[in-house]
Amino acid sequence: MKHLFAIAVIAVAGAASASEDIADQYPQSELYSKPVEVIPHVFSAIGATAPPTYENSGHNNNLSFIVTDAGVVVVNAGASSRLAAALHEEIKAVTDQPVVLVINENGQGHAMLGNGYWRDQGVDILAHEDAVAETMENGDFILQGMQSYNRDKAEGSRIEHANLTFSDEYDASLGGVTIKVLHLGPAHDPGDLQVWLPDWEIMIAGDIAFHERMLPIFGHTCTSCWIETWEEKLEPIAPTYVIPGHGHPTNFAQVRRYTLDYLVDLRAKIRDHIDEGGDLAGAYYVDQSNWAHLDTFEELATKNAGRVFEEMEWE
Repeated sequence: MKHLFAIAVIAVAGAASASEDIADQYPQSELYSKPVEVIPHVFSAIGATAPPTYENSGHNNNLSFIVTDAGVVVVNAGASSRLAAALHEEIKAVTDQPVVLVINENGQGHAMLGNGYWRDQGVDILAHEDAVAETMENGDFILQGMQSYNRDKAEGSRIEHANLTFSDEYDASLGGVTIKVLHLGPAHDPGDLQVWLPDWEIMIAGDIAFHERMLPIFGHTCTSCWIETWEEKLEPIAPTYVIPGHGHPTNFAQVRRYTLDYLVDLRAKIRDHIDEGGDLAGAYYVDQSNWAHLDTFEELATKNAGRVFEEMEWE
């Protein structure tokens, strides 16, 4: 299986390395790229590393699915009903098995704005309870944001909350495949979840793990909590293969380097800055050059530094 995984990753990365400047890889579809079989029975349509745009139809995250003998489990509903429908067409080209469950990796638009399409197909939607709280509070704002860039491609999309929720762990095992849906703890977003397939040593990790693009730190992100979740809960699992929330499938060491190591490094730089009497304005200029090769560095590095300063100033 390791050999097959290596071939899949090489095929995906060889087609086009992650970059904000890469054009749509699958222009005949609403999807940014055609789903690839990462390991046998596990597929992912890799999204653009750029922010959501009309050109990429909001497909800037990974839309994955697991094919079993008793149905298909989809991870991420897509950023619109049209995008969800496009993914469904790709699933039907791979298998005759019906989609029986859709999992929202968090409460962000690219994870859940396609929920309406899937519910119209009679499919259950699963999300962490904190993600549903997010969509209930900010769903209209999330939908309006998608409509503003997606224009006519937003047609038919609506806010549809997950009808199934959990707090710590959910057993979604199906067709002889062990599928554990985990909430390891606070990370990038309060409702982040991970889909762990222990028999195949692969995790569809969602936004707890980044590597090809710089991770974004939001105003509500607790970076110390993210580090604690990683070290105490994710590290003991240490999956062999990882499908991150954004970017190509990879190994655990790679996402550790560009997620945990980045967070630890940035917090250390900000701590030194604070200890030297530095203020918020100066925090924006702490040295992040080690990470400058990552996609979205220009968009996110200074914002991340400022938000970590605001978090650490009162720690």
